[in-house]
Amino acid sequence: MAARADPAAPARKITFFHASAVVIGEAGVLIRGPSGAGKSGLAYCLAAAAEGAGYFARLVGDDRIGLEARGGRLIAHGHPSILGQIERRSQGVFHVPFLPAAVVRLVIDIAAAGEATLRFPEPEDESVTIEGVRLPLVKLRQDAAAGGLALSILADLRLRRLLP
Repeated sequence: MAARADPAAPARKITFFHASAVVIGEAGVLIRGPSGAGKSGLAYCLAAAAEGAGYFARLVGDDRIGLEARGGRLIAHGHPSILGQIERRSQGVFHVPFLPAAVVRLVIDIAAAGEATLRFPEPEDESVTIEGVRLPLVKLRQDAAAGGLALSILADLRLRRLLP
C-alpha cells in the first residue's frame, strides 16, 4: 500500500532565495551573495575540489535555493525547474550530477564588490540564523579566486569536523 501524506499535517514552508548550494560528504554548503558575485563558480569549483580530494560531492541547486527549517535543521532544496543545471559564466548552462536536497551545515557569504570583509571576524560575525536555525558563517571577498576559495572551504569543513 502506498504511503499518503497526512491531511492534518501542516504544509511545509519552503522559501526560495537567490543562492547556490552543494553537498560535500553529508554537509550542505549554502552560498549566498549578490548577483554576479560568483556563487555558481564557487559551487562548481567546490564540488570539483571535493571530488578531487576523494569526497562525495553534488550540486543541490544553482541560482534559486529553497530553504526550510525542519527538526531544528535547515534543509536546502534545488528549484525543481532547474535541478542539475549550473551556469558557468560566458560558457552557458551545464548539466551536472545533483541531489535535490541537503542539510545545510555551513553558510558562505560572498561580499558585494567593494564591501570590506573582516580579517579577524568577531564571534558574532561567525554565525547566522536562517529560518530560525543558527549556522556557522564564513564571509569571503568577491574578488578572490573560486578555486583557491574552494580549497579553503574544504579545509574549514574539516576543521569544523563536518568532513573526515
